[in-house]
Amino acid sequence: MTFDVDTQHRITLNERNWDARTPIHVQSEFYGLGTRDPQDWIAPFEWEALGALAGVDVAHLQCHLGVETMALAQAGARVVGLDISARSVEQAAGAARTAGLDIEYAKADVYDAVGVLGAERFDIVYTGKGSLCYLPDLSGWAEVVTGLLRPGGFVYVVEFHPLLTAFGANADPDDPTGLTIRQDYLEGRGAIEHDSRHTYTDGPALENDTVHYEWSHGIGEVVTALLGAGLVLDDLTELDVLPWPRWPSMSRTDYGWWHVGAGAQPRVPTLYALRARKTSSALS
Repeated sequence: MTFDVDTQHRITLNERNWDARTPIHVQSEFYGLGTRDPQDWIAPFEWEALGALAGVDVAHLQCHLGVETMALAQAGARVVGLDISARSVEQAAGAARTAGLDIEYAKADVYDAVGVLGAERFDIVYTGKGSLCYLPDLSGWAEVVTGLLRPGGFVYVVEFHPLLTAFGANADPDDPTGLTIRQDYLEGRGAIEHDSRHTYTDGPALENDTVHYEWSHGIGEVVTALLGAGLVLDDLTELDVLPWPRWPSMSRTDYGWWHVGAGAQPRVPTLYALRARKTSSALS
């Protein structure tokens, strides 16, 4: 897919930023590579939606360190992980080898995934948890997803709810349970520049390549892109759980994630999950 010069430059800066983040994330307690069970990164509602995975071909797009990729492989899937960051792919492949898992990894922009991985090769495309915000064009992304899927296959997206993103990165220290809109929920404003020496994990500051860009995408935009690419929506669910405690008032679930709960803080969606299916072949 071809972008204008400015957008392509932003994608390049994002690639460099993820390369810079990777060594910090590898050593972080947040990811816990080698100490945290990869299964922790996939919630029970995800396993239910994915179904039995033994012998199933799965593409994990924008896989970063491959923690969910490894969990899917442990469940019996034949998994391919793809990421734009060469350092991420290298580290993910190393972690898989250490865990004794046979996982194929590819370094590529998600928009090039069909050419790199092969058309109509997969039963499931899995993606999410902080991925779609790095994509400037969701219609192009949806076409890629459709191109990767076999007829009857489906995409499963588990993504941070745009309302969560709109609350901003941090709570007000004077009102740690307050929910204040700080950023866009809806798409349309274009690229949002972030320049930060720290990432979302623990660990030291970035030494360079601190700038990255994100694009806001409302749920309506995501669904419309997938429908426009010919997929049929099976299910769309909004949830109030996260893999980590965003606010002090969140309580732990029995499977280790955190949820908003029924305290003084309003219940709001923090994740959404959708499954959309390919019903016919684009090659026929």
